[in-house]
Amino acid sequence: MHHRSSRHHGDDAPSCHLPRRLDRPRKPSNSFPEQLHLGAPQGSDVLQRPAIRKTQTIAMCHGKPSATGSPTSDLVGGYYDAGNAIKFNFPASFAMTMLSWSVIEYNAKYEAAEELTHIKDVIKWGTDYFLKTFNNSADTIDRIVSQVGLGNTDGGKDTTPNDIYCWMRPEDIDYTRPVTECRACSDLAAEMAASLAAASIVFKDNRAYSKKLVHGAKTLFKFSRDVRGRYSSGSSDAAFFYNSTSYWDEYVWASTWLYYATGNSSYLQLATTPALAKHATFSQAPNQYWPNHGVLSWDNKLVGAQVLLTRLRLFLNPGYPYETTLRRFHNETNTIMCSYLPAFTIFNRTRGGLIQLNRGHLRRPRPLEYVVNAAFLATVYSDYLEAADSTKPAGLHCGPNFFSVDVLRDFAKTQIDYILGKNPQKMSYVVGFGNHFPKHVHHRGASIPKKKIKYSCKGGWKWRGSLKPNPYTIVGAMVAGPDKHDGFHDVRANYNYTEPTLVGNAGLVAALVALSGDRTTDGIDKNTMFSAIPPMFPTPPPPPPSASKP
Repeated sequence: MHHRSSRHHGDDAPSCHLPRRLDRPRKPSNSFPEQLHLGAPQGSDVLQRPAIRKTQTIAMCHGKPSATGSPTSDLVGGYYDAGNAIKFNFPASFAMTMLSWSVIEYNAKYEAAEELTHIKDVIKWGTDYFLKTFNNSADTIDRIVSQVGLGNTDGGKDTTPNDIYCWMRPEDIDYTRPVTECRACSDLAAEMAASLAAASIVFKDNRAYSKKLVHGAKTLFKFSRDVRGRYSSGSSDAAFFYNSTSYWDEYVWASTWLYYATGNSSYLQLATTPALAKHATFSQAPNQYWPNHGVLSWDNKLVGAQVLLTRLRLFLNPGYPYETTLRRFHNETNTIMCSYLPAFTIFNRTRGGLIQLNRGHLRRPRPLEYVVNAAFLATVYSDYLEAADSTKPAGLHCGPNFFSVDVLRDFAKTQIDYILGKNPQKMSYVVGFGNHFPKHVHHRGASIPKKKIKYSCKGGWKWRGSLKPNPYTIVGAMVAGPDKHDGFHDVRANYNYTEPTLVGNAGLVAALVALSGDRTTDGIDKNTMFSAIPPMFPTPPPPPPSASKP
């Protein structure tokens, strides 16, 4: 689904396609591990055909830095954003952070599904690329690469070939793909820092690589704090496709991940600073300040940071001087979890039961990528509550009412079941799963047949508008999803319905692995997240030697 960028046809880039062979679509299954095999994010430059393990593709005109002193001249690698060939670091780094989080919590589940090595390869392909986009050996930097490629943001008036205007296979791209750099991009740098910090925990057994990731994360986070600014304020492409509304949430998110990655309490102090929490709008009640409150996404990490810090309070309870802020985060997390439940009306639902979370992104709705993130949060939080105290029923209070963790998990399951086909359309929104799924996916590489014909920029338009199904099935791709009336139009040109994204599939994988397995025996890994944190309290001295008998 999202082509993986590589330099040569012979590169052994890890495929994000989990089934080893697929001759026909899978029938529906109630087994979440089965669905997990279908749900991994497709890497850039690896296009799957039915019954073929992988086919390498190349975008030969990867951009070269335009300014003297640019951080790197090698930007091969990473992931394309969606059905186009643009590489946006902002959503891509969030996607890798989500995958790392899921591996840290559910390492044993990935291993049981025989996908642990694979998903770590997926993450490393992303983090290896991020390390190329800035001077990762330095302690201080003044710029980072934010984007490779260019879109069309003027409604089609500009006919200059670019990654949106053209409809070409990635390996056939012959137009210039410029590099965008930023010097004041706190949100992007902090998200990239979070991504590298989270991945350093995933790869903690590879000490050299983990150390490199931690160093890069520290450098990026320092850069994010030294020069303030939103990355999208200086880029029309970023503002159009992935506009960032704030960088304060990334500060809390990144400092939390850096605390877990390093054990350095200065990061925890920053994450729980009341002034930072105020700027990040944590302290206000739901729906009083912006429509994305409680919605985890590439733009808003507030709720993700809250859940991560509530984990700390539940399991380690560090107390003073963090308790006041941690307690507020814990209460806010409970409020957000309550808002997901069907007993409340904080968020609308379609008649078919799909929660509507993306009220702040009406132009490009993509409802499912927000839903899968909420499903993951609800499931992982229910696992936290169960693991925190086994002596009493696990759950949370929503006002005067107590709800068991089963209700949270039921919310997550019903949302994922909707995505997999239990909806009014009886349509699976994951390509290749079930008997009825989108056949006209908005994806250049999947829609153009490989007939030894190189289609030009405009020559490929015939395939964009073709009524025929895509010649290649990108198994596991979760499309944007239905509208608020449960309607769906399987039309290739309508990206609001049929385009898959890297971010969406990362959330899907996280939700699927969280819901897989037997909850009574396959819970979270409580300790790996805290592996770098020193003991909260001093070890008590040994007991005195027993007095010798007279």
